[in-house]
Amino acid sequence: MTDWRTNLPAVKGRYQENALLSEQTWFRVGGPAELLFRPQTAEDLVLFLRDKPGNVPVTLLGAGSNILVRDNGISGVVVRLGRGFAGIKIEGNKVIIGAAALDRTVALTLADAGLSGLEFLVGIPGTLGGAVKMNAGCYGQEIKDVLVWAEVMDHQGRVTRLSQTDLGFTYRHSTLEADQIVIAACFELDCGAPAEIHQRLTQLLATREQSQPVKGRTGGSTFKNPLPQKAWELIDQAGCRGLQIGDAQVSEKHCNFLLNLGNAMAKDLEELGEQVRRRVQAICGVELEWEVIRLGR
Repeated sequence: MTDWRTNLPAVKGRYQENALLSEQTWFRVGGPAELLFRPQTAEDLVLFLRDKPGNVPVTLLGAGSNILVRDNGISGVVVRLGRGFAGIKIEGNKVIIGAAALDRTVALTLADAGLSGLEFLVGIPGTLGGAVKMNAGCYGQEIKDVLVWAEVMDHQGRVTRLSQTDLGFTYRHSTLEADQIVIAACFELDCGAPAEIHQRLTQLLATREQSQPVKGRTGGSTFKNPLPQKAWELIDQAGCRGLQIGDAQVSEKHCNFLLNLGNAMAKDLEELGEQVRRRVQAICGVELEWEVIRLGR
């Protein structure tokens, strides 16, 4: 049987076989990608998706901040967008942002430009594309509040511009399919004084550092809030604060965060999360839904 890796299209970007994904994710766990592809440009990605062997699965990886890659890795091709997808173009009070732009970089850049509305991104450790796809938010704000449109590429390399309404946003969710890739997005923002916006960013960062284990190996919020309740309160009520399996631990500081204390495996973190879900269901009668995305074998 012919190895599908011998039939990949010629691209400007880089292919890397058996790439360690533990080096690409914030948890620092997980097996390798069968093949990692870093496209240089959108055209490069279009070429790859259009001409790759049709039966090869493709998985998109952003900053790896809310991802748990399982210990046997990911089959097929893992695509990671780089500098060619990280542009920030300001046109008056509208801004077009590439999917690979880091959320914190976006917030700081817009503050410098005197544009307000995406300050909350400063506390979200991911990329803009992931933030759009999951309608990221915190402190009472969400992506959907200021998004105008997003350009999305399907598994065959076709690009469509979708409006805020088209994306069907709800809490931590859009109607985008798993194989649809956000390329860029446009936002309409308010104008403000850069110094005042930067002051808000400083306050948000201070609040985050006081309440979250920002220096630990974590994947951010583990479970979605079952509104109107808060996941961390339910986890605390169920007695799970500090719960541990091997080097996987429920954070003492914020119990909706799981931590890799050093030598945890993905299976430890996932089993710990499932144990938390079982306890919350048994004691509080609420079924928690994973916010961290689990990938691979």
